Amino acid sequence: MNKRKAAQLKYGVRSGLEADNCKHLEDKGVPYKYEKHKIKWEDHQWRSYTPDFVLESNGIIIETKGRFTPADRRKHLKIKEQYPILDIRFVFTNENSKINKGSKTSYADWCERHGFLYASKVIPDEWLEEPEVQMRIEEIKDGR
Repeated sequence: MNKRKAAQLKYGVRSGLEADNCKHLEDKGVPYKYEKHKIKWEDHQWRSYTPDFVLESNGIIIETKGRFTPADRRKHLKIKEQYPILDIRFVFTNENSKINKGSKTSYADWCERHGFLYASKVIPDEWLEEPEVQMRIEEIKDGR
């Protein structure tokens, strides 16, 4: 079994990118929840969003993405509109990937245009060190 598959099994995650970030958080001693919260959001009907990671120390939500589909982008814009207090950030396998074939817009460009912070491959240490925002943590726990 290769290292990546072993890490996925160890952490109970769906991808190598998620496994890498679990290991990073554990190495840094940062408490987090993986796919433990549900946030209801509305898009013609009620839907449920399960964040990949929630940093317990400050309530930042981290989404890890290899592919960032149109449905993902639409969902995150709706959630941001409905929950402006939440702080959702992205970690991409490659932030320079284009949002679709032939587009000049990269994942990074999209994030900048819509006010989302993003990083490449691993959650930046600066995000881990940000102070707690109690209102954000409460909003995640309420999940409506």
